[in-house]
Amino acid sequence: MVTAVKELNIIIAGVGGQGVVLMSEILGNAAVREGFRVRGSEVLGMAQRGGSVFSNIRLGDEVYAPLTTDGKCDVLVAVEPSEALRNIQYLNKNTTVILNTRKIIPATVSMGKSTYPEIDQIIARLKMVTPNIITLDATDLAEKAGSRQATNVVMLGAAMGCGKIPIKVETVKEVIKERVPAKAVDANMKAFDLGAQACNIK
Repeated sequence: MVTAVKELNIIIAGVGGQGVVLMSEILGNAAVREGFRVRGSEVLGMAQRGGSVFSNIRLGDEVYAPLTTDGKCDVLVAVEPSEALRNIQYLNKNTTVILNTRKIIPATVSMGKSTYPEIDQIIARLKMVTPNIITLDATDLAEKAGSRQATNVVMLGAAMGCGKIPIKVETVKEVIKERVPAKAVDANMKAFDLGAQACNIK
């Protein structure tokens, strides 16, 4: 039986190459498989150059538009930490933010044309809006699982582990197994579990 949900807004933010769109497709497919009404959209930057990638997944019986409005995000998954700040306008005091602490420094910073905030500064800014900040080095956990490329799946596991997304873990895992190459399934399952454990949900 489908859990009754009026509106649940999930935003996944990162940069090109981090698998943000795949994460949203996995979550969206899992939600549809369980009978949820799903709306969503992606906003892609210069992905090939590490540009911003932003994805909405909206679940619920009262969801009609594809985009989350300002202040209405329930769960923000930031695969790259500075991207959490880029989307801070969507947060409210009850939002759960799951933050990968591993930076990807933009070319503009390397060239001296801009600066990159310290992780502590990013967290402090986010805490001005919501106290619910979960931090983890998802890249390190992915490497421990056997595949650095599974960083996005670590973050997906953490998102499921936070307890605010009413989709069964088993369903999400089924979709992951269908979407990743057969040789990468074991590493991705380990990555998902490590992410979930980082949120103290096993």
